[in-house]
Amino acid sequence: MTFEELHIDEKLLEAISYMKFEKASPIQEQAIPLALEGHDVLACAQTGTGKTATFLIPILQDLIQNEAHGLTSLIIVPTRELAIQIDQELQGFSYFTDTTSKAVYGGDKGMDWDEQKRAFTEGTNVIIATPGRLIAHLRLGYVNLRHIRHLVLDEADRMLDMGFIDDIRQILGYIPIKRQTMMFSATMAPEIRKLANTILVNPKMVSIAIAKPAEGVTQSAYMAHPYQKVDLITHILEQNPDYDSILIFTSTKRMIHSIVSAIKKKIRNVTAEGISSDFEQNEREEVLLRFKAKQTKILVATDVLSRGIDIKGINLVINFDVPKDPADYVHRVGRTARADAKGEAVTFISESDILRFKKIEALIERPVNKLPLPAELGEAPVWKDVLPKPQRNHKKRNNHSRHKHFHHGKPKGKGENK
Repeated sequence: MTFEELHIDEKLLEAISYMKFEKASPIQEQAIPLALEGHDVLACAQTGTGKTATFLIPILQDLIQNEAHGLTSLIIVPTRELAIQIDQELQGFSYFTDTTSKAVYGGDKGMDWDEQKRAFTEGTNVIIATPGRLIAHLRLGYVNLRHIRHLVLDEADRMLDMGFIDDIRQILGYIPIKRQTMMFSATMAPEIRKLANTILVNPKMVSIAIAKPAEGVTQSAYMAHPYQKVDLITHILEQNPDYDSILIFTSTKRMIHSIVSAIKKKIRNVTAEGISSDFEQNEREEVLLRFKAKQTKILVATDVLSRGIDIKGINLVINFDVPKDPADYVHRVGRTARADAKGEAVTFISESDILRFKKIEALIERPVNKLPLPAELGEAPVWKDVLPKPQRNHKKRNNHSRHKHFHHGKPKGKGENK
């Protein structure tokens, strides 16, 4: 289906053309007509399927047809990266309209707070906000949500995982009951359905490729000990010299610096940077701009970016370790092969990660191809069938994560930390 067949305003069609959108994706084809008719929508779609346009186009269509005065649309998201990304897309779609928007998120300086306050008090049409920062503004009394006619909850499953459910309920108390609500989630767990039942009215359900990586992603994995992983990255880069945009995910912030330092030590003339939620917002934006411009070849990040980064042309995603949540695997992998492009995703599996990775394979309903570790890297752990260990009550527990044993040489001898 083309966007012309959706019967949307010419101003929107012109912007869509400039943004190089050609055909509507499956989620857009199914959900946009329902949203244009005014229905509440509950959509299950993974990242990279075009869901942002799915809710932005109906909102903008309504604001064009029914003149917008003041704040009429609220989009709630789990992370500031996603808020910024959606605001940027909204600015593209609304380029030929008078619609105004503002991303509202925390972790910034006083000047940014003042800009956010002005957006609320001067009647910006669309606010894209993280729950905590929105509540902080609401408590000061100058935010008027009484004229909201569009509410979007994007990545609702992630917001529940991050503990935002009480914040969402609190925000709902400020919004009119009569409104259009659209909720998007990568998974449809019982908690999501329970939340949907409380905030949506007779919703139309749309489900697209639940929790599976895009078809364009070539998935593979290596069994590897922690001390072999950086050398394995070197091997992959040597085998793929044309790769100029590589995203590496690790599960902990403290590992980012270790991985970046190890890569720079092992691989000459490579540009590698790390990014995490500890960075100031302007630092994060500068790092992402360099990565987007291909000035930085390798970016190392935590899962905070697995849903909040939308950069085309990422050749390869490497899972330096197996994510704890199988759904996070889908979102990490979804950073490549965007918009029907091709991409590659490789996961490094330690012996202790086998059970976790089996859960990922169960979720995506297919085994991931296990590649042999290059002989020069030594012997790899053995992929084997494992069962969950019975829970035991120990008075003393070893609190050292496997990440604390990460080092860049050979395994240490007996009696040392391995």
